[in-house]
Amino acid sequence: MKVAILAITKNGKKIGRRLTEIFTDMTLYSPKKLQDSESGIIWYDNSTTQMAGELFSKYDGVVYIFSLGAVIRLISPHLKDKKSDPAVIVIDDKLNFVISVLSGHLGGANKLANKIAKETGATPVITTAADVNKTISVDLVGRDLGWAIDDDTNVTRISAYMVNEEPIGIFQDAGDKNWWHHPLPSNVTIYDTLDGLVQSNSKGYLIITDRILTDSIVSSDVADKAVLYRPPSLVIGVGLHHNTTSETIQRGIIQSLKKYNFSLKCVAKIASIKKSYTIPGIQDAANMLNVSLHLVERGELAQVSIPNPSGVVKKFEGTPSVSEAAAILVSNGNLVIEKQKFPPDLTVAVAKIP
Repeated sequence: MKVAILAITKNGKKIGRRLTEIFTDMTLYSPKKLQDSESGIIWYDNSTTQMAGELFSKYDGVVYIFSLGAVIRLISPHLKDKKSDPAVIVIDDKLNFVISVLSGHLGGANKLANKIAKETGATPVITTAADVNKTISVDLVGRDLGWAIDDDTNVTRISAYMVNEEPIGIFQDAGDKNWWHHPLPSNVTIYDTLDGLVQSNSKGYLIITDRILTDSIVSSDVADKAVLYRPPSLVIGVGLHHNTTSETIQRGIIQSLKKYNFSLKCVAKIASIKKSYTIPGIQDAANMLNVSLHLVERGELAQVSIPNPSGVVKKFEGTPSVSEAAAILVSNGNLVIEKQKFPPDLTVAVAKIP
């Protein structure tokens, strides 16, 4: 997280200097009229109004060390939305309060404010409802685990249900189950099955799954009441030739997942056999899907128990399986999609990370 500090008074500059000593990834800006012999400060001679806007658009977070009212006036022309606005912190000239002003959840301002307050002894000021009520922040569930929200349309409404202590149901069949490290709020119930969730009297749902919830699985009114989270839970095993293209690999992966109702957003890794030469197509496919590529020695693959061994594959690769064995080995889990063939040169299998 790239964080800038803007200090426009002598006291503010001292506070900013202290922060850069504690947090070495922060950058301090101060007007040239306050310039002295101290190093590590970026001095500016344009207006503070202009500098405040530049930092707002350039950094992931900005700490403004002057009055809250002035900060609001300075940044208001630059506000867009909570998905793109940086975290904004305001600190007073005596370091009494560290105020989370903007992008408290998604931008990380609440977390940053608490960190600064903890290190400096100041009082953090957090006003987001989920935090002050010490309940689940719907828009942050699993974020530190790499989960993605499938569609954020319902986030605000379900968040309101959460802080107003309306009944909320949770169903999870993928991803780390230790995503909440506190006792569950009294209005939240975990259900073992989707049927149990649907039949409950919950006003809203949190559904954590790698499955595509088709109309045959849940009704559309359930989807309208839910926030759907996509954990990176799937490993794609790929068997291929040296000239198999990235487009062919991606098409095979997409078709396999679609056939068995799994979400492409839940792919965590691509796995295959390690060869003595590079296969550009598989690396390009991993890059296009923004996932990591794991290549496994043939001897390791040969030790994996798989449902569909192939004599032809063993003859040419030295192991009876590439796609299934690689998926199982790299996921340390079980197959959820057995080997799918895409003639003439591609096989795809999918395993789930436990």
